[in-house]
Amino acid sequence: MTKEYTFEPQREKASAVPADPKRARQPQYGRYLEDFEPGQVFAHPRGYTFDFAGAQIFARTYMQTNPLYLNREAARAAGFRDAPASPQQVFNVALSLGVQNNSEKAMANLGYYDARFIRPVYPGDTLRALSLVLNRRERGEGKPGIVHMRTLALNQKEEAVLQYERKIMIPERPHGSISPKTPGSRPDFPEVSSAVFLPEFGEIPAHTTGSGTYFENFAPGDILLHKSGRTVSDEHMAQTYLVGNTHPLHYDAVYAGGLSGAMGGRPVVYGGLVFAWLEGLASRDVSENAFFELGFTEGYHTQPTFSGDTLYAVTRVLDAENAPGDLNLRAGVVTLQLIGLKNLCGADALERYGKELFEKENAKPKQGKQKIEAKVFEIERRLLVRRSP
Repeated sequence: MTKEYTFEPQREKASAVPADPKRARQPQYGRYLEDFEPGQVFAHPRGYTFDFAGAQIFARTYMQTNPLYLNREAARAAGFRDAPASPQQVFNVALSLGVQNNSEKAMANLGYYDARFIRPVYPGDTLRALSLVLNRRERGEGKPGIVHMRTLALNQKEEAVLQYERKIMIPERPHGSISPKTPGSRPDFPEVSSAVFLPEFGEIPAHTTGSGTYFENFAPGDILLHKSGRTVSDEHMAQTYLVGNTHPLHYDAVYAGGLSGAMGGRPVVYGGLVFAWLEGLASRDVSENAFFELGFTEGYHTQPTFSGDTLYAVTRVLDAENAPGDLNLRAGVVTLQLIGLKNLCGADALERYGKELFEKENAKPKQGKQKIEAKVFEIERRLLVRRSP
C-alpha cells in the first residue's frame, strides 16, 4: 500500500545558516583494543542479499571453474535448487559485514580458524552476521594486542550458513580518541551443531567438468603446481567494497600512504580477495568436481599483496578419506594445503625452496629460518569431492 505526501518546494538555505567550525564532528568506526571484552556479541549492520548475477560475476571474476557456481542447469542436476553462491563469496561477505565492528581499526588479520560452511547460499538469500569476542590478549603498553573473534552468518530463515574464527591485531586507543559506544543490548550468539545440511546429490552431466579432479585422482602427498597466474590491478579497491568491506587500508590511498611498515604506503589488497583468487587459480585442478566446500583452518596472510602483483597457487594433498554414511557412495573428503605466491610461479618456488615451501611461515622465526618473501598465503581446506562415475 502506498500513501501520497506533498513536501514544500526545495529552496537554497546554505547562505542563511552560519557555518560554525566548532560544531564539526567526525564519526569514527571500528574499535580499539580496550573496546573488546570477552563475551561481547556484536550484531553487524546492513546485511547482504545475494542475487544470481552478482554470484555469477564473483565466481567468474575469481576464476572459479566448478560448474555448480556457473551453470544453473548443472547445479540443479546435482541436486541444488539453484546455482549456489561460491563459498568464497559467502566467506568474503560474512567477514566484510563484521569489519565495521571487528577490524576497521585493525593493523593486521592474523589468521582464519575452524571455518565451516553449514548449508548452501542461493540467489535471493539474505545474510546477516554476528560476532562473539572469545579473547583479548594484551602485549604490553604501546603494543597492539590480539582479539580472537567467532563470527556466525545466518540467512533470512535464521539458519546458520557459515561459522569461522579469526585473530586480529588491534592497537590500543590513542590518548584523546573517541570510540563507538558498545551496543546496550547483548544479543544471543546461537550455538551451532557440527552438522552440515546438503541436498540429496544427483549426477552432474559429464561434459561439464574435466576428468582429473574426481576423488580417486587425489592421493596424500601429491603436489599440484597450478599453471596460471593472475595479475591484480587497482580493480581490487572497487571489489573490496562490492563485498562490503569498509577498512580504508584497502581503498583509501591517502590513509594507506600515511602508514609505515610493510602494510603502509599504498592500498593493500584485501586478504579475502587474495584467498578467492588463489582458490580460483587452483579450482581447475582441484575443485572442479567438488560438491561442497566443507571449510578451512589455520590460514594466514604471510605477506601483503599490492596492485601489480601476480598471484600463483600451489596445492598439496594431505588426506583423502571416506564421506559419512551413504554419502560415501557418491563422494569422498579431500584435505588440501593451499599455498599462495606473488610474482613467483609454483614450479619455480618448489625448485627454489623445496619442502620448506609447505612449512608454516609463523613458525620459522623460532626455528631460525627466514620467511619466504614471495609467499603470501597458506591454509588447509576440506572439500567434498564426487567420485568418478
